[in-house]
Amino acid sequence: MTTAASRRSSDRRISPVFVGIVAVMAVTGWATWTGFAEEPGVAVFLFVTAAWIVSLCLHEYAHARTALHSGDISIGAKGYLTLNPLKYTHALLSIVLPVIFVIMGGIGLPGGAVFIERNRIQGRWKHSLISAAGPLTNVLFAVVCTAPFWLHALDGVPRDFQFALAFLALLQVTAAILNFLPVPGLDGYGVIEPWLSYNVKRQVEPFAPFGLLFVFAVLWIPSVNTAFFDVIHSILNSLGINEIQTYCGQEFYRFWQGTNEFCSVS
Repeated sequence: MTTAASRRSSDRRISPVFVGIVAVMAVTGWATWTGFAEEPGVAVFLFVTAAWIVSLCLHEYAHARTALHSGDISIGAKGYLTLNPLKYTHALLSIVLPVIFVIMGGIGLPGGAVFIERNRIQGRWKHSLISAAGPLTNVLFAVVCTAPFWLHALDGVPRDFQFALAFLALLQVTAAILNFLPVPGLDGYGVIEPWLSYNVKRQVEPFAPFGLLFVFAVLWIPSVNTAFFDVIHSILNSLGINEIQTYCGQEFYRFWQGTNEFCSVS
């Protein structure tokens, strides 16, 4: 007979799917570090993609865990605390689409995933914190990725692994910044939404499903894209990562295009 306690335990047990993704990240990270792979670009691609998916899972877990502690006790039964990406409301938006964004434009942009029963949660600050928890996880991930650079601890770190970390850091910084934009459908809007009037929220609500696509479309405008990445590179430069490192990281990541000779000998 299944007890309530055992159900709660299974609701919070880390999913084998997530463990598998972490294992891919660890093995390909080791292959990138040691140069074990004959094609370093393949190892970099798998390492960065797996690490990116791990960060997506942690992003959504942060939303879910914060919602649980804020009053939505239904979170566990939905499987959100298992870190299993297959449990998300929109697996396509949450995993597949962000990976496509990375491949196409080197942009880290998590999609909406966990369904939170907001009516269970009292207090505007709690609602804002739930929305902020996801992108704050990307900020933390970016700090970890950039730590070897701003701590000047790169001695002994292989070149290919430096490039992979630099590109992964770029993805985390872009994810944090874009998600904090006050655009309907993104976490930034979720932070300010509890403080808006009912009339404003009602007028904005129809646009929420298109917010993500709107941001992506605007970023395809050359002048906007240039200005956006100027800001990103300024932030990364302040953290010790230069444009050559992020450029070569993306070059290795897109191994099917052939690695730039400059990056191969840098």
